[in-house]
This record gives sequence, structure tokens and C-alpha cells, in this order.
Amino acid sequence: MIASTASIGEDHRDQPRVDPLAALRRPGDPPWDVYLTGPVFLDIIFTGLDSAPVRGTESWARGMGSSPGGVANMATALARLGLRTSLAAAFGDDHYGEYCWDTLEQGEGIDLTPSRRAPGWHSPVTVSMAYEGERTMVSHGHEPPPEEPAPDCPPRARAAIASLTPGKRAPWIAQAAGKGARIFADVGWDDTGAWDLAGLADLEHCEAFLPNAQEAMRYTGADSPRTAAHALTAHVPLAVVTLGAEGAYAVDRRTGETAEVPAIAVEALDPTGAGDVFVAGFVTGTLAGWPLADRLAFGGLTAALSVQEFGGSLSAPGWSEIGAWWRKVQSVTGQEPAALRRYGFLAGLVPEQAGRPWPLRRAVPTIGFGRST
Repeated sequence: MIASTASIGEDHRDQPRVDPLAALRRPGDPPWDVYLTGPVFLDIIFTGLDSAPVRGTESWARGMGSSPGGVANMATALARLGLRTSLAAAFGDDHYGEYCWDTLEQGEGIDLTPSRRAPGWHSPVTVSMAYEGERTMVSHGHEPPPEEPAPDCPPRARAAIASLTPGKRAPWIAQAAGKGARIFADVGWDDTGAWDLAGLADLEHCEAFLPNAQEAMRYTGADSPRTAAHALTAHVPLAVVTLGAEGAYAVDRRTGETAEVPAIAVEALDPTGAGDVFVAGFVTGTLAGWPLADRLAFGGLTAALSVQEFGGSLSAPGWSEIGAWWRKVQSVTGQEPAALRRYGFLAGLVPEQAGRPWPLRRAVPTIGFGRST
């Protein structure tokens, strides 16, 4: 395993733009690499808590950050990895909504053409408390007005990322697949307790399914995450099961290939959005045509770097940070040669040095400071 490293203290004002799909781009390609739709939250994150809040007491956190959350976690992670990303979401017309819109469109270069501002609708909010490597969340919000954007007319894209809902179809998924998009799906916890794969009807349109270990075992009835991954390939060509601190395991039914990559040991500040960042890294590698094990390793690396920063969306690493990590771990004495070889594919990808300025925002305690000009 790669030895734990401290957060890379690189100057984020020197963030190069890297296009991982540059060699694959052709005239007539879809205008977008990835399309997403879903709710955008304002996330307020407290870290440095010694324990979970206790009823009837006041707890003080040693750290705090605010950033766009929800589907913004995935969209930002994709954009920072160089993918042309289009997002459809409803935004409140309050200050929170304005901040999230500006951060995503102006700060991250995400296409918000399919999105809209909803007059009189306040932005949903999540408060996340991180402690002992875990987190507890409290959210508030209302359903957006009925003309919420997206589902009926997704734009042409190489891929789309969907969050499946048990017992409910999302028409846009079939439409996107019909336009040639490769669908990557995850799923949330099944509050109904049914855990019925037949209830995930849109899985039939998906190329890849990326549940965590508990979700995979509950949906398949398997007694181990690896057995569950194999069982899932009866329903989807590619199954990727995340194993937490153990890494990730994947099975590709089309090739018969399996791959497992251990996690990178890091000291986590805030795990918010780490799963989304993993998916973004895996999708990036898949669209670029990398081997399966490299895709798992890259997803795990981007997730490991993200948990060392505040917030879900604004913790996502860019290529400068990935390059800085790769250069740093090679200089650490005592690294396992096999572990270094596992990430050797980065040598031809990461920039040798920082390129043109590209401000990389981070979550801050309050909204309104440090607006870019």
C-alpha cells in the first residue's frame, strides 16, 4: 500500500487544464462528455468534532466549510478532471442558490444551460458533522416547482451518471442511452427494506453499476462484496463495488476481467462526497479507455485526495494536485515498489509543472469572501 501522505499544499492558483480525452476527440462528437441531473444543496460542514453531538449539550467544531453539494459533488469532480460536464438542476433564487450557480458555472466551468432558477423556491441545505471518520447529516428542503429541468430532454453526451431510485423509473435515462450515452449508475440506501434488483428498472440501460459493499450484498443476498459483484453482472455488464478502507473490486462481464485495488491510507478530514469523487475518477478513466485496474486506482486516488479537504464538491482534486501527489510519493523512502508501479500510469498523464492559472476554490466558513474577479 502507498504510505499515507499529508495533504498536498500546492498553490491552487496554478491549476493546469488537462484533457484526458484529447486523443479521442473527433469532429461530430457529442458536445458534452458527461451529463448529470439532480438536486443541488448548499452544504455546511463541521469537522474536528471529538464525538457525535450529545442531546442537551453544545458542541464546538474546530473546522467549518460551505460549498455546493448534492449532484454538484459529482459535477465538480468531473469538471476538475477535465471532462466537459453539463448539469441540469433547479436553483433557488436566494443567496444560497446564487452562490451555488456562480461557483459551478463561473468557478468550475460546468454547463448549466439545462438548469434553471426557480423563483420563490429556497435552496435545500444540508449540515454535515464529521467525527471519528464518520459523518452525520441533517437536511432541509422542499420539492422544486414541477417544471424542474432535465429529465425529458438530456443533451447528447458520451456518458451520463444516474442515481437509481428503487421502484421508480427516470425517463431521461432511457432517452440518454438511446442517444448513445454510456450510463453509469449508483444507488442510495433502500429505505423500504425490499432490496429488490427488479425494482431498479433503469439498470437495464446501464453499462456500469457502482454500489458500496453493503448495498451490493443486500441487493444480491451474497455473503461477501466480491461474490456480490459477480452476481451483479447478471444484470449489468460492469459491476464496481467500493469496499471502504479496503479499496474497490470490479468485474467486467464482457471480457471476464476482474480487478481489485487497495485504498490509499490517508488521514481524513471530511469524507463528504468521497464516493462521488471515486465515481468521477472511474468514469474519467473509462471514457479514456484505460485498463480496469487503472480506473479503480484512479478513482481511489481522487477520493483519497478529496477527504483531506473540507466539503464535497470543492474538495475534489484537479490535475495539479494529482501530479503533486505522484511526485511526492515517489520521493518518500521505503515505498513498496509494487504499490508505486500500480500508479505508474500517471507518469504519462500528470503535468510536469503547473500550467495556465485556474483558480481552484475550496470550501470556506462563510459565503461571500474571496469572490473571483
